[in-house]
Amino acid sequence: MKIVAVQKTSLIDYPDNISSILFLSGCNFRCPYCHNKDLVLDRLPKLDEKEVIKDLKSRKKYIDGVVITGGEPTLYSDLIDLIRKIKEIPLLVKLDTNGGNPDLLEELLSLKLLDYVSMDVKADLENYSKAIGVEIDTDIIKESIYTLKNSTIDYEFRTTVVPPFYNDKIARNIGELIKGAKIYYLQQYVPKNTLDPEFENITPYPKKVLERFVEILKPYVKTRIR
Repeated sequence: MKIVAVQKTSLIDYPDNISSILFLSGCNFRCPYCHNKDLVLDRLPKLDEKEVIKDLKSRKKYIDGVVITGGEPTLYSDLIDLIRKIKEIPLLVKLDTNGGNPDLLEELLSLKLLDYVSMDVKADLENYSKAIGVEIDTDIIKESIYTLKNSTIDYEFRTTVVPPFYNDKIARNIGELIKGAKIYYLQQYVPKNTLDPEFENITPYPKKVLERFVEILKPYVKTRIR
């Protein structure tokens, strides 16, 4: 487990709650457009977990929950122990994940350690490996989607809309993939500090194009622009 940064207060990362954010280092994906390259490439020094928990305890009057993000938190099997400590404070827990470890996700849900999950859907299945920069068995992604859709907790799916990996056809395919989900967010791409410097030259879609994607997705899933 490698906690490398803490944002003490956020009003936007956990819907309807004030949260602190814990950033975990390392990732199994290499999305070329990722703007957290220091986290992905594990370049940051580790924080003392005991001190992080102590600080959360001291601030429990002022926050409702904790967002655990990355990198990719589900790389760590001892994520279970970290979340147990947070739940004992007690605080709500939201997990941000790329869906690459459905077994751990399912275990966390069965242990009732999560209150909210936000899962990135990087592209449709056909383009997934290109979008994440590594080869993947897309059944893993399907399994994580299925697990969340059949859970009893709050969750969301979200996609950062990067032009090479998102168009009308891909929007429809993602719609089919997550059909009937609670909510799906489209996030505007910001071409800054990207893992692959070439992606800093890609112009994001204008808002009207994102609005077109929302219309395309309407028959499948409730979609919002974030």
